[in-house]
Amino acid sequence: MTRSGIGWDSHRLVEGRPLVLGGVRVPEALRGLSGHSDADVLTHAVIDALLGAAGLGDIGMHFPDTEERWRGADSMDLLRTTLSLLRSENLAPVNVDATVVCETPRLSPYRDEMRASLASAMGLPAEAVNVKFTTAERMGFVGRGEGAAAL
Repeated sequence: MTRSGIGWDSHRLVEGRPLVLGGVRVPEALRGLSGHSDADVLTHAVIDALLGAAGLGDIGMHFPDTEERWRGADSMDLLRTTLSLLRSENLAPVNVDATVVCETPRLSPYRDEMRASLASAMGLPAEAVNVKFTTAERMGFVGRGEGAAAL
């Protein structure tokens, strides 16, 4: 049986935090994403999609921001834990397609590194993971540079 899931996440951009997407730090970013964990919207959206496809709820059920043990968590560790949950249900991802919505910085130079990082955490070949980037054309919270989102 083939299953599919949809994931979405967004976080506010703030000073003093690194921008981490797909487990990759974007060094030229002037601001990073605010959140209880490392606020990696790309990895969070992938986690939600995997949990949704498996019928296992969502990221907030498994890694609530009300629990101190998840404060500052590396989202790649959360992804690996999610994969363990899937394996316990005899499920495994086959491929992932994700989109990051962010005005700046330009993210395409990090595409291959993000694909490889996510693929490695999921035990997939890099070709099975697609990461795309777009802007919000200066509309809404993303367009105003207040945050970033991923699906």
